[in-house]
Amino acid sequence: MAAAAPADIPVRGGPPAQSDGDRLPSFVTERNALFEELKKKHDDAVAAKPRNPITVSLTVGPDSVTEVSATAWETTPGQLLKHAPKTIASEAIVAKVNGEVWDLTRPLEADSSVSYLSSADPEGRAVFWHSAAHVLGEACEHHYGCRLSHGPPTNMGFFYDMAMQEGDAVKETDRPVLESLAKKFFKAKQPFERVEIGKEDLRKLFGYSKYKMHYIEKFVPDGGSTTVYRNGSLVDLCTGPHIQNTKQISAFKIMGNSSAYFLGDQANDSLQRISGVAFAKNDQMKAWLTYLEEAKKRDHQLIGKNQKLFWFSPLSPGSPFFLPHGTRIFNAIQSMLREQYWMRGYDEVQSPLMYDVQLWKTSGHWQHYQEDMFSVPLKHTTAPDTAPASSPDASKDTDKPTDKKADETAKLEQERLFALKPMNCPGHALMFASEERSYRSLPWRVADFSALHRNEASGALSGLTRVRKFQQDDAHIFCTIDQVTDELRGMFKFMTHVYTLFGFSFKLKLSTRPDSYMGKLSDWDAAEERLKNALKEFRGDDWVLNPGDGAFYGPKIDVTVNDALGREFQCATIQLDFQLPQNFNLLYRTSESVADQAKTEGAEEGSIPSGMARPVMIHRAVVGSFERFLGIIIEHFAGKWPFWLSPRQVMVIPIMKEAEDYAREVRDILHDAKLYADVDVSGNTLQKKIRAAQLAQYNFVMVVGAEEIAQRAVNIRNRDDTSSQQKGAMIDLDDVVKRLVLLKEERRLVNSI
Repeated sequence: MAAAAPADIPVRGGPPAQSDGDRLPSFVTERNALFEELKKKHDDAVAAKPRNPITVSLTVGPDSVTEVSATAWETTPGQLLKHAPKTIASEAIVAKVNGEVWDLTRPLEADSSVSYLSSADPEGRAVFWHSAAHVLGEACEHHYGCRLSHGPPTNMGFFYDMAMQEGDAVKETDRPVLESLAKKFFKAKQPFERVEIGKEDLRKLFGYSKYKMHYIEKFVPDGGSTTVYRNGSLVDLCTGPHIQNTKQISAFKIMGNSSAYFLGDQANDSLQRISGVAFAKNDQMKAWLTYLEEAKKRDHQLIGKNQKLFWFSPLSPGSPFFLPHGTRIFNAIQSMLREQYWMRGYDEVQSPLMYDVQLWKTSGHWQHYQEDMFSVPLKHTTAPDTAPASSPDASKDTDKPTDKKADETAKLEQERLFALKPMNCPGHALMFASEERSYRSLPWRVADFSALHRNEASGALSGLTRVRKFQQDDAHIFCTIDQVTDELRGMFKFMTHVYTLFGFSFKLKLSTRPDSYMGKLSDWDAAEERLKNALKEFRGDDWVLNPGDGAFYGPKIDVTVNDALGREFQCATIQLDFQLPQNFNLLYRTSESVADQAKTEGAEEGSIPSGMARPVMIHRAVVGSFERFLGIIIEHFAGKWPFWLSPRQVMVIPIMKEAEDYAREVRDILHDAKLYADVDVSGNTLQKKIRAAQLAQYNFVMVVGAEEIAQRAVNIRNRDDTSSQQKGAMIDLDDVVKRLVLLKEERRLVNSI
């Protein structure tokens, strides 16, 4: 249901405001007056901080660091730009202080390492777009008098959600007005001011908005505080950071508007969403719009529909139906991975879809992840040993004594709660524990393609990139501590091989211990150190640290691939886990010396019997979710599939009626060679048939007529060779089949025989 706007939200209409007071509702003026009081309190507290001398390690080039003297609570990263080269200083929009993204105007508090980010850096671009979102929010408060919800940056720009007067909605005709207001705010050079405010004062400041209050109550602990930013007339709950001032934004464009549920939950208020994009230079905006045009052509949902690859039904939201041609691609990727599993010593297994929640409590997922899981109550209306009254044998059972144990079991099952699995790791841990293991059988590499389910919010579902039902190339390696390094080396080789097949370059990121973590700090330190060493051996310093973003049970290496448009997507993950083996009490038989070593790095002292040790569990995926990966590669290849992946490899076209039987024979021979081939015997002209095959992205078109029949050959046209589209090349049929089979087996990216 749409949120009803409070009475002080004015009805939209008329020209844009000429001054702040013309349009701003009372809740804004009251909020801003209180902010002034709180800002003075904050400024006084900062002024009272001791101005101690500090040392700053300033990065002034790719391999150049200089030490600079500064003053705590006074010197800002922006002031230190005078020590940086002009190429860095002119492009810097935000700093990085001890690995944390930091406002250029925020004072340093102690000895620090400082570097700078431009809008070309992913983190810098996110800050730039987040700042532009605040300007959009300011414009919306002026124009609509709305209650703002939240306005984050995205991979494609930014948006702001807002509650408007009931029955009102954003219109496309509003865009020029909002852009005009934004331009006015840019010229005003509004600074972004950061203020730390306690929870009680936050409640007073944002009490007018149930949306802001939700974030305050959920994320700010009692007695705690968080930051608020002001630019112009907008005062917003925000952790920041931001650019220095709005003058740094030159190009701004509203890209769209829609409705969106608060928190992505259809049970909540329906809000209005306005999305936009902004840049520091006008030519960057032009380049971005050109990029969007190309991205639009590559939209995986559009290509998926046109090529009949997948489909969604409202009866199962977020669960794709893979149609025959989409399943061909899906299976080609799985077949490739299965070959690699065979070569690299993996065992493939299948595990249950549903488990008692006790499993998830043991693993820790129930405590950390249950909101994202589908719960399934188990119901029994009849005890297992009792026949229904309508049964032919019911009369024979009337004198049978009641089995109390069976009744108790039935009652217990009536009360049990199950959950669909969102990941395979706890099930694989059960498999490991199902028999006695020896160090001689390790490492045990176990892979699983079974279906997973995650209860994503309906508003977050998006084509194949965010779904509820999915499959992964999920694998877990149970090994000794001594084997970890070799296993990591093998995974890097595996990953490099797979990404090369798709033409992907990739980047590596180490995500370390989050605030909410399971296990001992010493285990985490040991795991993180091993991953760091493996990364250094594989890539030197060509990887980045992502503090605090690890899984709750262990640190991880996240791998992002770059597609044909330069976009980054996170696919592979490698996670080193000491926690689940402890939670499930996983053990293997070993020598005393190895058992002693295991105790020092991964187990509670005294918890492991003599002659036993705890394995390390490595979580690993290369393509990750098949659904998401398919969406990525559809856009990467723009629907022009490499031959080995293509669901439409060859179209055979007869020139005349008399050639139709030979065309079918050619199709059948290709089919027997396990190639996807079709024949076009429609009544269309030859040119229309060829054009239709090209539009359908068949890799090769084979035209056959009297000459081809006589020579038992085909005239073949290559989809990607524009010079041969009209003429083609005559090739012996047996020869062309061998060439195509080889092209498929070698999995080459180039579409050439």
